[in-house]
Order: sequence, then C-alpha cells, then structure tokens
Amino acid sequence: MRAPFLSIIIPAHNEEQRLPVTLEQVIAFLTAQAYPAEVLVVENGSVDGTYEIARSFQGRNPALRVLREQERGKGRAVQRGMLESCGEYRFMCDADLSMPVGEITRFLPPRLGNFDLAIGSRETPGSVRYNEPEYRHLGGRLVNLMIRLLALPGLHDTQCGFKCFRAPVAEELFARQTLTGWSFDIELLYVARRRGYRIVEVPIPWYFNPESKLSVVQDALVMVLDILKIHLNALRGRYGPRA
Repeated sequence: MRAPFLSIIIPAHNEEQRLPVTLEQVIAFLTAQAYPAEVLVVENGSVDGTYEIARSFQGRNPALRVLREQERGKGRAVQRGMLESCGEYRFMCDADLSMPVGEITRFLPPRLGNFDLAIGSRETPGSVRYNEPEYRHLGGRLVNLMIRLLALPGLHDTQCGFKCFRAPVAEELFARQTLTGWSFDIELLYVARRRGYRIVEVPIPWYFNPESKLSVVQDALVMVLDILKIHLNALRGRYGPRA
C-alpha cells in the first residue's frame, strides 16, 4: 500500500452534531482524488457521542483512523494527529468545515508550490467571508492586530482553522509545540519563522458558523498570556536556534 499523499487531521471535541456531515463530505472528496489519502479524527475530552460516531465511520472507511486523546485542547488534538499521521502533506481541518472541502486543493501541489506551511486566510485578496456579523469580524481583526504587534508581523489571519504542512515541517514544528489550547497556531507560526520556513497565506471562501466555540474577549486575554509564554520559551531555547 502506498504511503498517503495527504493526511487530513480533524480535531473533535463535542462534535456529534457536525461531525457526520463533515466526514461524509471529506470522504467523498478524497474518494474522487487520484492520490492515496488518510483521515485522522482526534477526539479529545468529549462528553457526547463524538467518539462513537467517528468509530462508526471508521468501520466503513479503511482510510479513516480515530484517535482518542484524554487531554482537552484543540492544540493537543491537532498535535497528536499531525505526529501520528503519515501523509506527505498534512492538513488540519476544523470539524465544522466552514471552508468547503473542495478548497483543500488550493493548499496542495500542483496548484500551490514552493511552500513549507500554507495557512488559510479570510483576509488576503481573493478571500470571501459569508454571513459573518460585523461585530465578529471587527473582534477578529482586533485580535489579529494584537497577534501581529506582539508575535507575527505581516500575517493577516493566523487563527483560521485550515493549514497544510509538508511532512518534515509538521514533524519538527509539532514536536516543539508546548501550547495545547487555541493559541497553538501562534506558537507554530512563530517557530516556523524562527526556523526559516516559507509560510504562504492562501485566500479561501469561509462561512461563518454561529455555533463557534470561540469567545473573542476571553480568548484574546488568554492569547496575550500565551504569547508571553512563547517569547519566554524562545529566550530559554525551547524552540532551538534561529535558522
């Protein structure tokens, strides 16, 4: 059996309502592709039927693996999926599939080349936001401004839940990851820049989900503290030398 060209990692915490539709769409998309692929659902700390639903899909789809991670936190779930996947390209995908699954091709060769890490962007030219309330957009831009000022100048959308890594890059970055919550994206991108990796922002169509689990104000405060931890880790040599 050939090694997968693409691994799709889906973190899933209390996603019993949204996960079935997402898995159906992801599996249908991959079935139509010429390359071998795998899907890893990483359930972490759910109190609903997320794990059982994912397992029921696994029984009908040999390319699907279901991992159970007791520690909560999106960053922890993505980290485990990335380090246990086998694909040449490793793609993290939110369980709500707020970007149509067919857009994954934007992140892969031959459509995209010369990158180490490709991140979905709702802000770069060519991107489109659908149905997002203005107050949520404004809140997100303020959070991004804070992130750019404190850690990642020049990146317009670090928190979009769709990112693609070349396998060697994923293995290095996720091995160095220390944050397990929402701020893990900031840490990964910060380390990627230190290591000299090429980061490309990919414009996407994105559909607002009113069931989003993010709290702009509360999560922004957590992110400030996490950014301070990132800088402290860098000073302590946790991320290795600059490239």
